[in-house]
Amino acid sequence: MSTETSNTYHRAPSEVVTAPTGCPVEHTWSPLSSDYLADPYPIAARLRDEHPVFYSEQLGYVVVTRMDDVEQVFMNPDVFASTNVQDPIWPLAPAALEVLGASDFDPQAVMSNRPEPDHARIRVFTRQGFGNRRLKTLEDYMRRRATELLDEMIATGSPAEYVQSFAFPLPAEIVFRFLGFPAEHDAMIKSWGGNRKAFSWGQPSADEQAQIAEGMLDYWRYCRDFVAQRREQRADDFTSELLDAHEADPGPDRDPAATTGISYREVESVVYGISFAGHDPVTALLCNTLRCLLPRRDQWQALVEDPSLASNAVEETLRYESSQIAWRRVTTQPTNLGGVDLPVGTRVFLNFAAANHSPDQFSNPDTFDIHRSNANRHISFGKGIHFCLGAGLARMEARIALELLAERLPSLRLVPDQELTFFPNITFRGPNALHVEWD
Repeated sequence: MSTETSNTYHRAPSEVVTAPTGCPVEHTWSPLSSDYLADPYPIAARLRDEHPVFYSEQLGYVVVTRMDDVEQVFMNPDVFASTNVQDPIWPLAPAALEVLGASDFDPQAVMSNRPEPDHARIRVFTRQGFGNRRLKTLEDYMRRRATELLDEMIATGSPAEYVQSFAFPLPAEIVFRFLGFPAEHDAMIKSWGGNRKAFSWGQPSADEQAQIAEGMLDYWRYCRDFVAQRREQRADDFTSELLDAHEADPGPDRDPAATTGISYREVESVVYGISFAGHDPVTALLCNTLRCLLPRRDQWQALVEDPSLASNAVEETLRYESSQIAWRRVTTQPTNLGGVDLPVGTRVFLNFAAANHSPDQFSNPDTFDIHRSNANRHISFGKGIHFCLGAGLARMEARIALELLAERLPSLRLVPDQELTFFPNITFRGPNALHVEWD
């Protein structure tokens, strides 16, 4: 587990950086506070209106809240590097560092956290895996599996807990079949996803860090073993495609300065990365669409009557109640953002919850409207060279889920008076449980 700048997948910071000179400071706000976890949007709007760019003393990051400034960060990757997006927020406890110091814990940064020119070299192969042929195959499987899960939920009867019945298993099974993981390992791999969310975006205690680190190590070793198995016996899956590409052009394994190809360790690391990114945020998105639609019966009924509205309903959910409400960057050179001078090494927190509700971008931004013409103007999948690789897959899953639910359960509604809870982290947001009922 490295604490230095490198191509290591996770790098623990060695210290918390203080506020840049002249930057407004917010002393008390934290994205991990109970009120922000419960409902970040009014608080994010207040922060945006008071100081569009400010330093959070609790977080140790400069926070950016306006859409224009967030887009400026995304579109200037040479100035605002993505190398810290998978890192723990704060320095790790010694026991966790010891676990992750294992000689075989060495995943490499590959996509979301790899800078150019290597990012472009690797993305050639990952983008091919998300091409039309593979997505079409996944769509057929997705619709069939979603129908089966929905059949089971209906047969069990109303009310039902939607996360465990549908939103939890469906995205995991899709991305795991995409990679080639065997179905009998789904629950185990999904549990490791929670570990990674706490590790990179939460604030676990020292004891929790050590326990999480053990799971992280197991997770990485599983991915390495799986890739090794596929190296010996290929199948019709994305992992096999990556290995074929590696054998055709091993890139850095042939020449460290190679500008083409993909290394074997990078293949392992892509599998490690996608196996989390491809399901946990999508589970949240599937839940958030229902949280937005079902209490607004006129909009749910409009969808029931016209399923073609599902795509824009997904976009409006991504804007209004996104499953990803923040992302991170770090400056590589002195720069100015929103009138604030930032030195090299400034950690930047991109507040999507504020930007996606910007009144200068969206009329009546705090109103959910599936007919909104510019709903897809949201920033929830990022922008520029690091635009989310799986955006098309996530949109497809959420659209199909809505189409099936509207067709099969037009009377679907949220169980009244339920108290929603959210996993405490700075980036991903979706309910831990969501109870629904129908006639």
